[in-house]
Amino acid sequence: MDDYLARIGATRDSSLTELHERHLLTVPFENLDIHLGTRIVLDEEAFLDKIVTRRRGGFCYELNGAFAWLLRSLGHEVKLLSARVFMSAGGLTPPFDHMALLVDDAWLADVGFGKFTLHPLRWDSREDQTDPYGVCRLIDNDGDVEVHKDDEPQYVLDTRPRTLDEFGPACWWQQTAPESQFLRGPVCSMSTPDGRVTLSGTTLIRTVGEEKTEEDVDDVLAVYSSVFGFSLPHADFRQSNAAGFLPSLPV
Repeated sequence: MDDYLARIGATRDSSLTELHERHLLTVPFENLDIHLGTRIVLDEEAFLDKIVTRRRGGFCYELNGAFAWLLRSLGHEVKLLSARVFMSAGGLTPPFDHMALLVDDAWLADVGFGKFTLHPLRWDSREDQTDPYGVCRLIDNDGDVEVHKDDEPQYVLDTRPRTLDEFGPACWWQQTAPESQFLRGPVCSMSTPDGRVTLSGTTLIRTVGEEKTEEDVDDVLAVYSSVFGFSLPHADFRQSNAAGFLPSLPV
């Protein structure tokens, strides 16, 4: 636990809000293992080895799975929730497509959805909630809870607590199905104090406020090290089916 806290620059006395913010500022959202041919398994020890020991990131199951372990170790009650994501073309993804966390039956935490919220959201509020990344609202919908940000629907939560292994089939599908957005190309993205930085393929994208700059990079390994703080043995990624990929998740 102390190694994890040191990894994100927090302490045992940090509030949930601080832990959430520090996690987003230090642990990237990335799908690189999929393109390196390394299978991602839903196992807490694997999460901790990857995120804490090797200082890597991951996608939602890994990031929120590891964060759930940390919060429980600090004495919080954490429930894993299944979410279906609103697609840009309309409709919703299948159940278990995304994982979010209900903390102490009071807060919605999510450190695995790219640029979503910097801080947890009040679970019992159905009013607008102002976050540094936008204005959010939770909406009851026939037993589920919809999450909106800046008047755009993000995902729908099934409020029944789930176990980690229930996300296994969806995690496998994300890594193997030709339709999976995560197979379209390697991406690594992380919040910064004034915006966001993303490496999509060989394109480095920096956002500061409303300003965005892009540049092509030759040495992606150097960018992973200098910008995101971890090392890869190589970048011999498997063939992607879309160049210059940016996933539909907000990175």
